[in-house]
Amino acid sequence: MAEGFLVIFVLFVLGLLAALYKRTAAARWLIATGAALAAIQAAWALHAGTQGFGVALALAGQPMRFAYSTDALWLMFFGFAPATLAVALCTPARQGSAGWLFGVAVSLLGALGVYGAQDAYAFLIAWELMSLGGAAMLLSESLSAQSGQASLFMLALLEVGAVALLLACLILGHAAHGAMGFAQFPQAARGMSGGLKIFLGLLLLAGFGAKLGLLPFYEWFAGAYASGSGASGAILSGVILNAAFFALARGLVQWLPGGGLWLLILGAVVTAIGVLSAIFTVLHALQQNDWRALLSLSTAENASVAVTALGACLIFRENGHADLAALAWTVAFLHLAGHALAKGGLFLCADGIYRSVGRYTIEQRGWLRRAGPALGVGALCCAMSLAAIPPQMGFVSEWFTFQTVFQGFHLDDLGSKLILALAGAGLALTAAVALATFIKLFGVGLLGARPAGDRQPFPKRYGWCVLALGLGVLVCAAGLPVWIKALDDIDFAIFGAHGAAAMADNWILVPLTNTFAFISPSKLVIAMPLLATIPLLLLWAGWRRRPRRARVWYGGMIEDPQRAATSSLSFANALRNYYRFIYRPVQSAVRTHGANVYFLQSLDFRHDVANMFETILFDPLREFVWRLAGGLRRLQSGDLNFYLSFIGLLLAAILFLTLWQ
Repeated sequence: MAEGFLVIFVLFVLGLLAALYKRTAAARWLIATGAALAAIQAAWALHAGTQGFGVALALAGQPMRFAYSTDALWLMFFGFAPATLAVALCTPARQGSAGWLFGVAVSLLGALGVYGAQDAYAFLIAWELMSLGGAAMLLSESLSAQSGQASLFMLALLEVGAVALLLACLILGHAAHGAMGFAQFPQAARGMSGGLKIFLGLLLLAGFGAKLGLLPFYEWFAGAYASGSGASGAILSGVILNAAFFALARGLVQWLPGGGLWLLILGAVVTAIGVLSAIFTVLHALQQNDWRALLSLSTAENASVAVTALGACLIFRENGHADLAALAWTVAFLHLAGHALAKGGLFLCADGIYRSVGRYTIEQRGWLRRAGPALGVGALCCAMSLAAIPPQMGFVSEWFTFQTVFQGFHLDDLGSKLILALAGAGLALTAAVALATFIKLFGVGLLGARPAGDRQPFPKRYGWCVLALGLGVLVCAAGLPVWIKALDDIDFAIFGAHGAAAMADNWILVPLTNTFAFISPSKLVIAMPLLATIPLLLLWAGWRRRPRRARVWYGGMIEDPQRAATSSLSFANALRNYYRFIYRPVQSAVRTHGANVYFLQSLDFRHDVANMFETILFDPLREFVWRLAGGLRRLQSGDLNFYLSFIGLLLAAILFLTLWQ
């Protein structure tokens, strides 16, 4: 397995070099082959039942060790699988394909480091590579007029997170007497005070939350993702997001051992931030009119659900329920597994639409009729999973998430019970809005009628890739009673409890015990098609009756049905008004008249929703930076007398400090 890792590393490096020399075909297949081998190797290691493997390397004469545990391999497989198809299809922005492939290679190399690094130095370097690679991907494509601004905003927030991670590693390294290996961090944290452990947990939450899209960091998602392609979104939502969550789970669960009041407080904060982030992101996802922006905010919502499960894990651990802590931890990893496959499929679907019409707008164009059953089945499976509709993987993982927070009645203190009960209520709201979001995406974006005269074909290769990922989601859910046992060894290693093994009872999934609740996605895959025969028989019985077709009612006027069809904006209007205290919608209509005011020549309607943290946090910070830059601009006046005076004052200050000491 170590040799396989080295082959993957070499393939990514060769792909990077080929992209630098603009050998795009060679770079594309080298990187795609490396991603496919990474997925295959992770799957084989999980199948073999190994607890991971290690690789020893040397960088600039310094020994470095990479070790890939079972949980890392789990997320690697489900992240690299859609990434393989995304790289093989490549970016639809042909003019920037070489730069895009370079960014992909850098990001995937960084992800390999994040999954396997065993010391803070290698980890931080790999973390920065992921950020820079993502920016290179988006900037090389430039599929949005604001791509530069969006990428810069993304990098600024990611660097805030990187500084938080650096500070956390330095504190842990100092407590470990200068040792920066992850193996020394748990022992170093044991001697810290509860307040310092909470501070470290918040640093880790902020650092990793910058990539996961926790509040307030989710506000870079829509702009940055919308400046790139669906292929970029599939990589960022799969490999990169999974790597960030794996690092957060390792930091909170393994680097900060022990228990006490500090762990309860930290678990409550993590749970609250996860639930609030999920609510805000899914509410804003519903309002998006762009495939990439909607799917990006849905990515942040799913990451927030996984973080909520991680917070519940900390609460259970503090209360001494190792089995429930293992359950919550496993559920988080299950949720991101199905999410990576489903989200990759819909991002590639968006790229297929862009290839056909040159834009990513969610509008009715009858894609399912022109694309064939491959796209329809694949996109339906992916959308059902993200909307948590049975029997897909997303439904199973969200069902497990609810069952996990419902286990709060086992806890002793009222505060912990109340936190998990409120978390369940917040997740219920999130699930309801997520269902509406993907009904909108699938119904308006794929099911709508095709405009008259529109004959643009949908690329078949995209349809087959979407089908492969959609069926992968379904197979993952149907075979979960078998696959889930791969996580049991790492459950026992971390918590001392066989959590994953207790979640499967033959072909039934249970939250540790079948006396509380149970579900069987494997049996649902068989039962639901059988139940579908009922409406099919009714349809067949009424087939002889010719349906009556009439024009859409349009205020009493005869109007083209396509113009009167439900749009993305009108679908989300009701919820936008109901939650207007969050959205704060802004709209304007500019009318142009001719000689007579009764005859309208043009109508320019614009609508937007306000980002909460942009007005509260980011705009004041931006204004402060501009004011500070304006003040510092005087230092570049070019006045020699000013420079000499400044140097003189500086020397006087140094002399004063020297004499004072």
